[in-house]
Amino acid sequence: MKILVCISNVPDTTTKIAFSADNANFNTAGVQFVINPYDEWYALVRALELKEAQGGNVTIIHVGAADSEATIRKGLAIGADDAVRIDAEPNDAYAVAEQIAAYAKDKDFDLIMAGKETISYNGSMVGAMLAELMNLPYVSLATKLEVTSGVATIEHDIDGGTEVVECTLPLVLSANKGMAEQRIPNMKGIMSARTKPLTVIPATSADKLTSISSYTLSVGRIDCKYIDASNPESLIELLHTQAKVI
Repeated sequence: MKILVCISNVPDTTTKIAFSADNANFNTAGVQFVINPYDEWYALVRALELKEAQGGNVTIIHVGAADSEATIRKGLAIGADDAVRIDAEPNDAYAVAEQIAAYAKDKDFDLIMAGKETISYNGSMVGAMLAELMNLPYVSLATKLEVTSGVATIEHDIDGGTEVVECTLPLVLSANKGMAEQRIPNMKGIMSARTKPLTVIPATSADKLTSISSYTLSVGRIDCKYIDASNPESLIELLHTQAKVI
């Protein structure tokens, strides 16, 4: 089985977020970047499990600059066979999808996987856009995946429950929590990652449909007010006078 896993480079969840003086750019100084957890823990690890059970090859692909290669090498250390970096800034979901589609369109991948979203922007768009650009079926929020004789059986979340679908390969899916368990690279994997192929290819012409005008820090946690259950009038009063829609 030939599998392509899309990975993103995101700030570690413990990173203190800051922006430029005019709030137009994310300040990356001193920021530790990691593989997006949904891409790593669920999409990549499940792809590796399928390869180990059925044979094949797992390629990871990333759209980004050279400073993201440490993140890519971690994916190789976890077990991916090879990697591709498309040399472009990932600042628009549609442009990222176009870059990946241009690379993958003639590679005959059986399965293209990504995390359900990045923890930095939470857009959850690239997978669906990629499937559309490649004219492939798409299943989102997958929590379980089995592949037998070229047919994928997928369980995914829907409103109010779960749904099980079957789909003939090739297809694109986004992986959600439950798909697999996190793997920690061992020393052998870390050493072998240094020699595994990482191909850098130039960006193609891609349409950028969005741009960021400014960033704003979240307000963070605010104090809670507790109202005694025997005094609903106070709750109603506070909802009218102090509650805010954020």
